[in-house]
Amino acid sequence: MSDHLQAHDAALERLRALHPLRIDLSLDRMLRLCAALGNPQDALPPVIHVAGTNGKGSSVAMLRAIAEAAGLRVHVFTSPHLVRFAERIRLAGHLITEAHLAQILERVEAANGGLPITFFEITAAAALLAFAEVPADLCIIEVGLGGVLDATNVVNAPAVCVITPVDLDHKEFLGDTIAKIAAEKAGILKRGVPAIIARQTDEGGAVIEAMARKVGAPLSIMGQSVDGWRGEDRLLVQTEDRLLDLPLPSLVGGHQIGNAALAVLAALALNHPMITEAAIAKGLTEVQWPARFQRLTAGPLADKAKAAGTDLWLDGGHNPHAARALATGLGELNARDGRPTAIICGLLANKDAVGFFEAFKPLAPNMFTVGFGADAAAHPLDLAKTATDLGLNATACKDVDQALDLALASQDPPPRIMICGSLYLAGEVLARHARTWPQ
Repeated sequence: MSDHLQAHDAALERLRALHPLRIDLSLDRMLRLCAALGNPQDALPPVIHVAGTNGKGSSVAMLRAIAEAAGLRVHVFTSPHLVRFAERIRLAGHLITEAHLAQILERVEAANGGLPITFFEITAAAALLAFAEVPADLCIIEVGLGGVLDATNVVNAPAVCVITPVDLDHKEFLGDTIAKIAAEKAGILKRGVPAIIARQTDEGGAVIEAMARKVGAPLSIMGQSVDGWRGEDRLLVQTEDRLLDLPLPSLVGGHQIGNAALAVLAALALNHPMITEAAIAKGLTEVQWPARFQRLTAGPLADKAKAAGTDLWLDGGHNPHAARALATGLGELNARDGRPTAIICGLLANKDAVGFFEAFKPLAPNMFTVGFGADAAAHPLDLAKTATDLGLNATACKDVDQALDLALASQDPPPRIMICGSLYLAGEVLARHARTWPQ
């Protein structure tokens, strides 16, 4: 096991043994555990609750950056982690320490008393307990899966709800249509709580609006009462009563314009006097979010690409919607310098590989497929066949190192290289060197 694993991993391994990484959506177990812990979900600072299919992590990162630029102390719960479990729990601006995490997990496990519980429910309860005991001004909580029965939905009085774009993903748990998935995501909406909604498909948007009417949640929907768009080299955000002229977010990719506008609108919905236009601008320019169109400038893989005179990127997008955004961003980069593209890709076997690869066809990249250390990872040969059947030039590789060597040698000049397809794969890449661990 890698040396980046810390003392708390003994507790995590015990929890995994007792509570496997199965997905069993229900609030009953979580409510019971929270009650045993004194209901920490009722003792939090104001909460922004974020659901959706794509863009949750980026939107959360921008919300945090804006709030911290305003001088607020911010708790954040996200999932999954990339390298270290502690990445999931940020307390008042800092990742939870290994010692604190170990102590919190032990308390949660003791409170559960050996009763049935899922791994995600244990970790969500740990985050809520830590949040309730450390002073902060704001708490940003990302939904794990769905919304209605997600463990985070025990928070019954958030300050603001956010729904990012909804698309087909986790169909085996949430449903096989956008309408069904949107209904699950809309389960976080609460009576009287303002909700900021990203642009949706007609199908998904109709479901969210119907759910909002049913529960009495006031909506601000991008493209209707509010909006955000790129104007020249600025981000323009239209609220219901003013237009904000802001710098572009530091996160790369045209799809981040919508995520940034969503974060700005959610931050403004708090009506906090410290969240000024200046603080919003500062947060957008300082935000960082690993494995989301991230340029790798450190570590052994980046060093190899740099020595060959090219650039290396990393992204954890793993469904067709994310792939389309990624392909658009790569196309924008390629239009600037004409450099060809190579893609190193690994996916879980239950993902829509056809839809994922289809998104990259306009780029005509050389595709190199790899596996990674997850039982559910698709075999590189299967992925390569899928890509080849779609007309892409694809080669199955034993690992990322071989794929990078082949990609660098595939064209002259060497292509721009993107490693993508799974957050598990992205985590393995970042775990290779301490210089690339998320902070």
